[in-house]
Amino acid sequence: MFEAVVKIPGISIVIQGRRSGGMIFFRLTGDTSERIKLMSDNSMIGQVAIVTGAARGFGLAISERLMQRGVRVFGWDQEPSPIVGNKRFLGVERIDVTDRDAIQSAVESAQVTAGQIHILVNNAGINGPQVPVEDYPLENWERVIGVDLTAVFLCTRAIVPHMKQAGYGRIVSIASQAGKEGIANVCAYNAAKAGVIGFMKGISSELASFGITANSITPTLAETDLMKEMSDDYIAGIKKRTLMGRLCQVEEVADMVAFVASPACSYSTGACFDVSGGRAQY
Repeated sequence: MFEAVVKIPGISIVIQGRRSGGMIFFRLTGDTSERIKLMSDNSMIGQVAIVTGAARGFGLAISERLMQRGVRVFGWDQEPSPIVGNKRFLGVERIDVTDRDAIQSAVESAQVTAGQIHILVNNAGINGPQVPVEDYPLENWERVIGVDLTAVFLCTRAIVPHMKQAGYGRIVSIASQAGKEGIANVCAYNAAKAGVIGFMKGISSELASFGITANSITPTLAETDLMKEMSDDYIAGIKKRTLMGRLCQVEEVADMVAFVASPACSYSTGACFDVSGGRAQY
């Protein structure tokens, strides 16, 4: 049996254990904020995030990774059934990210529930059809631009006043390598993702003085539900252009988001973080 007592102003830690059983028991007393500071100056424990498109794919992986870091997550999705009832989420909302009134209401509700929103992850997105530009239907163009670009603006616009008031925030938007290099036959997707990159670069210059960072993540194709909208030839072409010769894994994007959304990422804003397996050329 052993016992160690560590005393720091405002916190007392008693650690007990015995070697034979291989068990160690911890008892912490004192101020919660001091405990968090003790763990790490860059800790995310107790922070609150909103993740759009949280029910599957990137969004679910990102939500799970943030929760592993101690973040309380509001999951928004147009079809949230896969996460309804998941008690690990602070809240689950059925949200159409193109509905500005619904977004505003959900942000206000989250603010009341949590007190502060530290992180916004704009992840919700669709791919749209794969057809030449002359055959691309206008209704599909408008839908892709609405979900993949306008929604990023709407969600960001709704959350920024709260982050400004708090003097802190992390806004992370999931763009795509398609927004940097362009891909044939997905003109709306290319335009939307390029728009996200430009939007984030633009607002970074507005928000830096308020302690708010705004960054993009640009993954290559990953194994998510979006692949159902893509042809085998399209997927094969993506793999061929990737130096590592494979698709991205959702966990790899989640790890990048967890860093960019953390206090540790304190001197990067307006940046584009590639998760491309070497595909990115700039």
